[in-house]
Amino acid sequence: QVQLVESGGGLVQAGGSLRLSCAASGRTSVSYAMGWFRQAPGKEREFVAGISGSDSRTRYADSVKGRFTISRDNAKNTVYLQMNSLKPEDTAVYYCAGARLDIIAVITSWYVYWGQGTQVTVSS
Repeated sequence: QVQLVESGGGLVQAGGSLRLSCAASGRTSVSYAMGWFRQAPGKEREFVAGISGSDSRTRYADSVKGRFTISRDNAKNTVYLQMNSLKPEDTAVYYCAGARLDIIAVITSWYVYWGQGTQVTVSS
């Protein structure tokens, strides 16, 4: 079993930056792909970014390309999401997710481990 704990959310003005962290514990493995998802009020949870475990390949949603960067430190079992040039439409609860295979997917059902979420609010 793997436990994921997110941190780093908060309130920021438009154009600002935040860095989210996701610390994994338990039966962690560098072979797992990891992802960040977000869910705004009244909307479905959506894929934001993903990173493979073996070679740190990345994938991003079109809405965050060029503004967000996902990275991982396997020695620390931690995944990061650096968010720059934040917009009000980025406001959501952000979730960290882990897969059992080293394949990045954009669908929530691919991921079996989930954190509790961290709120990101961007004011205009």
